[in-house]
Amino acid sequence: MTFDEYQKRALTTAIFNKDPLMDKTIWAMGIAGEAGEVIEKWKKIVAYNDGEITDDDRLEIKKELGDVVWYVALLAHSLGLSLNEVMELNVAKLADRKKRGVTKGSGDNR
Repeated sequence: MTFDEYQKRALTTAIFNKDPLMDKTIWAMGIAGEAGEVIEKWKKIVAYNDGEITDDDRLEIKKELGDVVWYVALLAHSLGLSLNEVMELNVAKLADRKKRGVTKGSGDNR
């Protein structure tokens, strides 16, 4: 499945509000919330299981990562962006940073 195919399928499972701004806000907050769930699961692996990752842990993180991607797909679509475009731009940006030796550090436009 391509990223754009995923995005189309994800859209069929979305519930839309009458207010597009509300949709965008919910989806942006959903990204943060689901990413937080990934971090919470990772914290428990490190704190309570000495970093030992079980098959169940891996499955639960996989589910949460899927939720992150779902929200990203919806938000991107609502902004007129395809997931393929987003991914291609990201890889190009990272490759450029690596080429210029600025992968470490901070700042959006390094």
